[in-house]
Amino acid sequence: MIASEKLVTYMWILLAVYAAVILYFVIRGAKKNTNIKDYAVGNIGFSPWVVGLSLAASMTSAATFIINPGFIALYGVSGVISFAIVLPIAAFISLIVFTKGFVKQGNAVKATTMAQWIGKRYKSKSYAFFFGVIALLLITFIVLINVGLTQVISKSLNADPFYVLLAITAFVFGYMMFGGANSMVYTNTIQAIIMFIVAIILISSGSEYFTEGITGLFDKLNSIDSNLTKPTNTSSFLFRDYFEIIVTQIIIGVAIVCQPHIITKSLLLKDSSKINSYLFSGIAFMIVFFLVVVVGLYARISFPDLMVNGEKLRMDEIIPTYVVTKFSVGVGLVIVVGLISAGLSTLESLIQSLSITITSDIINPLFKDKFTEKTITINKMVIIILGVVSFVLSWQQIKSPNVSVAIFAQNGVYAYFAAAFVPVLFGTFLNNVSTRAVSIASITAIVVHFGVYYGRITPYMQEPVNNPGVSAALGIVASLVVGYSIYKLDSKKVASGSIRLDS
Repeated sequence: MIASEKLVTYMWILLAVYAAVILYFVIRGAKKNTNIKDYAVGNIGFSPWVVGLSLAASMTSAATFIINPGFIALYGVSGVISFAIVLPIAAFISLIVFTKGFVKQGNAVKATTMAQWIGKRYKSKSYAFFFGVIALLLITFIVLINVGLTQVISKSLNADPFYVLLAITAFVFGYMMFGGANSMVYTNTIQAIIMFIVAIILISSGSEYFTEGITGLFDKLNSIDSNLTKPTNTSSFLFRDYFEIIVTQIIIGVAIVCQPHIITKSLLLKDSSKINSYLFSGIAFMIVFFLVVVVGLYARISFPDLMVNGEKLRMDEIIPTYVVTKFSVGVGLVIVVGLISAGLSTLESLIQSLSITITSDIINPLFKDKFTEKTITINKMVIIILGVVSFVLSWQQIKSPNVSVAIFAQNGVYAYFAAAFVPVLFGTFLNNVSTRAVSIASITAIVVHFGVYYGRITPYMQEPVNNPGVSAALGIVASLVVGYSIYKLDSKKVASGSIRLDS
């Protein structure tokens, strides 16, 4: 039992109020849903600042606030450089470049999902179906968030994680059957504001360790493990050298925006001239959110041997335990709500985008659009199945994680956006691209990523647990080389009239 009795009591009350507020906005947004397009991209003219906050809440999740700081607690400053500096800078630049081009193309092809955008851009239903299928890999991200939320809430309530996970699944997947984009923008905005307040509290919670400046903090970390203050950490499996910390994270950061719950957020803008305001508000909030990983350093100083009450902390438990033990009841309540908001904001976006993709891009094509009139009903059934599958996988990750649920999630999510990177890049910035070029590039990305990771190819893949970022980065580079080579080859054949672009 880590949480005090007082914290547990107030936590129950706060959770009830929080749930009621969410349900209010879900009902309000659901009333405006008349068809599947309304559920997917909404029919309300939201302010670009509000959509930007929704983007910030979606792009930074339980991974940013709960899971990634655990890596920093284990491996130190090398992780801060990787997760708080290199990856965000690459992602922000990529987001700005991609969004502006994607919105133009998105408005032109009238797409509501990533798979539809790709299918219409390349005039290929089979390619759209392919992306609908590989979008199932995003279930791994849902699992990560489920685990993060379960750890936070179960620690705050001193409750059995099994029943907490069950309640989270029933509640979130239940209300997402009705809410959709209209309600999600409302809830994401509130969640982003709460996350911002909590991020400031968490980042400043280690101020006592800076009484002697940054060197004072480093001295404390050095006394625990000298590897914690080095720019590279050879004892880790994620931050061993600058290739893993910088090169890999730049590639991943650039490609990471090619996820449906991120890149398609711009389609909520009814006026594309407001895109700069949207990007500014989103990135301003995300800069603060990404800095939350430094809390991992504070947690390591608080738990030098990573032990609490005689028990070794699992990586995914470190930050929830730090929050419950570090703060007063009042502040602790605010922080827990912020951590829950960080998880729910992305979980909502993932459930919404993935369920729409399964319904519109897998089920409808398989049944030759026979159920178009019942698409909303089918989408609700898809969400129920998603809930059951994610519950089973999440419980397995809570009981026996491979270091962290983050490794499980990264393997799936990285494979998805590695496959999506070339078609989104080429579709946004190049003309006359053949379906053959991008489809072979997508397959290359997946084969290289999983081949390198599970085949233990390269010196980086020789540990009991390996870094999915390395294999995904190699997959992205390989797909870019292959895709561009075929594109140039096809351009010559198109010019000579020996090949059509939709081949």
